[in-house]
Amino acid sequence: MPIPVKSLKAQQHQFANPAFQLEVLQHAGTEEGDFPLFGTKLLEHELYPLRPTGTTILQVNVGKMCNQTCRHCHVDAGPDRKEIMPRATMQLCLDALAKSSQLTTVDLTGGAPEMNPDFRWFVEQLSVMGRQVIVRCNLTIILANPKYHDLPEFFKEHRVQVVSSLPYFSASRTDAQRGDGVFEKSIKALQMLNKVGYGQEGSELELNLVYNPSGAFLPASQKSLEAEFKRRLRSAYDIEFNSLFCITNLPVSRYLDYLIESGNYSSYMEKLVTAFNPVAAANVMCRNTVSVGWDGALYDCDFNQMLELKVQSGAPQHIRDFNLTQLDGRQIVLNQHCYGCTAGAGSSCGGSTV
Repeated sequence: MPIPVKSLKAQQHQFANPAFQLEVLQHAGTEEGDFPLFGTKLLEHELYPLRPTGTTILQVNVGKMCNQTCRHCHVDAGPDRKEIMPRATMQLCLDALAKSSQLTTVDLTGGAPEMNPDFRWFVEQLSVMGRQVIVRCNLTIILANPKYHDLPEFFKEHRVQVVSSLPYFSASRTDAQRGDGVFEKSIKALQMLNKVGYGQEGSELELNLVYNPSGAFLPASQKSLEAEFKRRLRSAYDIEFNSLFCITNLPVSRYLDYLIESGNYSSYMEKLVTAFNPVAAANVMCRNTVSVGWDGALYDCDFNQMLELKVQSGAPQHIRDFNLTQLDGRQIVLNQHCYGCTAGAGSSCGGSTV
């Protein structure tokens, strides 16, 4: 018996309180047709409660505005989104970093983070602080407007690690997921990045691609897909890159809508639950990452952020109150979408975790 569609999104919010989680896990079973609560899987493998292992990455969503409207976007980003992180909140992030040398990496995401009017200022400040900066670039932004054409040079100047989405090495599958003409623009942008040294042998300029499936299935082996992507892109377009990150689609926002509308929710969740891997669960990204929303609110990960599931009550809730000792002692907020990060070889913003 499938879970009623009308209750799916409500269920994403009902399991957010850690104290309630433990009570449910210890005393309640699951109703017929429901999938096991994610926390029960952790209990079975002595991983509950899930806590940080030491936070080294601050992931900052600088806004939900984007030049694309991708089919599976968990952020629900697009040109019409108005949520943009102001410079004052960016300064609060810089203040937190200045007090926390343990945070060595800042991962900038969106939307298209480059569309934030203070994006370059923020990168410049992070660079001065000596932090490793990652920018999650959708590639087409480089060609979207003349004011973005020099982004490859800007990234090079500040030794930014560029992580770029490319759903596939063919136009048909890429455009089906991200919009007409996206593949051609992405190829041109990758060539521009290569031209300034990104992804080239012997270069310290790192260019990584992101693959996520176009349908209701799990990604194949990251190693084999990376080899195929490198072979196809090199032979057809003379493009080089460092690594391919395989990311599992999580049932959140537009991808959840797609699963419901296509009637694939129950079968997809069954795939995730069946493929649960305790080794992947022990290495989930929320154990070394804190996520900052465009308004400065703090979350365990970018997916919890999109569900508005803030960090555990009692831990700092906003970047203005950032305290790494308290955050490293928190209990991570769980929900059913967490199965996506623990299926098979695992999934994180850096690809497979196993």
